[in-house]
Amino acid sequence: MGRLLKTLISLLCMLSLTSCSGGGTDGNGTEPVRLRLKWLYNASFAGEIWGVETGLFHREGLAVSLLEGGPEQDAIKDLELGRAEFGIASGDQVIRAASKGAEVVVLAQVFQRNPLRWIYSRKRLGYLRPEGLAGLTVGVTFGGNDEAIFAALLNRASLPAGRVKIYGVHYDFSPFWKGQVDLWPVYYNTQGIVIADKMRRNGDEPGFLDPDRWGVRFVANSLVTSRRLAEEKPELVRRFTRAFVKAWREAMDEANAERLGSILAKYEKGVSPRLIARQIEATRELVAPRSGKGWCEVDRDAWRQTLESMSAAGLVKAGIGLDGLLAPALP
Repeated sequence: MGRLLKTLISLLCMLSLTSCSGGGTDGNGTEPVRLRLKWLYNASFAGEIWGVETGLFHREGLAVSLLEGGPEQDAIKDLELGRAEFGIASGDQVIRAASKGAEVVVLAQVFQRNPLRWIYSRKRLGYLRPEGLAGLTVGVTFGGNDEAIFAALLNRASLPAGRVKIYGVHYDFSPFWKGQVDLWPVYYNTQGIVIADKMRRNGDEPGFLDPDRWGVRFVANSLVTSRRLAEEKPELVRRFTRAFVKAWREAMDEANAERLGSILAKYEKGVSPRLIARQIEATRELVAPRSGKGWCEVDRDAWRQTLESMSAAGLVKAGIGLDGLLAPALP
């Protein structure tokens, strides 16, 4: 009887979880929603964290659970398997997945300027332009968005790939510190701040090669969902997207900077309040709307360039289109 009782309890728990993931409310009048982030908790997810911690999502009738990302997580795969209703993915991830048949829809675009840059020693290399990469060793994450971005940067500079030595990077920064690699890919608003500070302490002057500055616009973090959810629950998708955009707008309001810093400190364990404040400031610079644009607005020109860059680099097959991939603006 004891074993049978345990089995029945397990089945009831499974049914309860299934009903929650399938829709309805949680008993408090809010609809459960799971959001898979692209990476570990940091300032790049300030809006998502703000929306949960301040109750903004809850006031919109949504009980949002944030699922931390990481190297072993794939937001789009989670959407396909029903493990999340929404996810955060970069433009290259979305296009790669779509090229393989994934039914995904882009709802909003967080970063209006890609945070990916290459850090280098300005003391040794001076002010570096793309054409000045010839003869240097550059770190690239094979399969990452920096692979396609760098290919586009070389193309923009009319610099054959053979003129630059490529080094496949992992999570070990020692090749950069030892001088074996001249430029290393970093996210400007998070790890870029930490590495730049360490370089200054060592008497060096950090420089950042910014692809956006040289006309290479490549889409970073964007809010996505499955086409199935968008078609079956359009009102939920609209409501969540509106709340998501509002959360980012509020989080990046300078008047909320101190409160946001306190909130992020609970997620970024061991990171000093001063560093978190700098990360917030750098993030605000990257997500702020371009002239004439709205918060989290999908930049169709940037998506088009992202697709063209990936196609030119042979990372996706020709013929992939953006029609149906980018959702129309919300009413």
